[in-house]
Amino acid sequence: MKVTFVQINILGEIIYEDDYVKHYHFQEMLTRYDSNYIEFKKMPSVEEFQQWEKSLREFHRKNNQNHLKFKFPPNEQIPDTLKYYLKRVQYNIGFLELYSIQPSQFSIRKNGSVNVQFVTEEQLEPFLKLQYNEDVKYGVNFAKEKQQLQLRRFNDADTYFLIAYFEGIPAGYVEVIEKESTVEIDNLFVLEEQRHKGIGGHLQQAVMEKFPNKTVILVADGEDTPKDMYQKQGYEYQGFQFEVSKVEIF
Repeated sequence: MKVTFVQINILGEIIYEDDYVKHYHFQEMLTRYDSNYIEFKKMPSVEEFQQWEKSLREFHRKNNQNHLKFKFPPNEQIPDTLKYYLKRVQYNIGFLELYSIQPSQFSIRKNGSVNVQFVTEEQLEPFLKLQYNEDVKYGVNFAKEKQQLQLRRFNDADTYFLIAYFEGIPAGYVEVIEKESTVEIDNLFVLEEQRHKGIGGHLQQAVMEKFPNKTVILVADGEDTPKDMYQKQGYEYQGFQFEVSKVEIF
């Protein structure tokens, strides 16, 4: 099954859309960059980018948001002239990679010390504690807002949280979004001191077993090491998408 970035879940509302852009805004969590940005449908010129840059800056300042973020059309390189401008005004340039796999194609070596559970009321507290301890690296306000967001998402019918224990101690988690024909793996995390024990693989295996008839999809940071793990596990590369962001003090 061919998948595209359109099938990736976005936490946010499209508050403006035309033939050139989509503007995502998430009032519930203004500090979440991945929910508050503009996505270009067509690759902009430098002048066109500057126009939307000005528009987003003004909108974010009205909402006390100090970041700018833009995504570009999937599977298109940023032109050199635009890239030169982005670097000159100190944007961080990165790219995402899209992967998919059929559950029947995924297998791992079992580790009896790893236990994965779908989060219920009983596991919610350790799940949230794990997330808070990781999210607080990005600021206390961000971590607190994320906790409230996750409490709301916990009751969503299409959203699942999984937690992994290693020898009975919480060691990792993942979030899952179910759609008609796909299941998206998001925010896969394992504590640094618990890595290289197969915990991430066990979290994925639990998803595969729960949804054997759906295509499993995920987005990885194109410059990060986890994408290498996904490739080794048999995930199929489906495309890339460039994105840029920066923080502005005003």
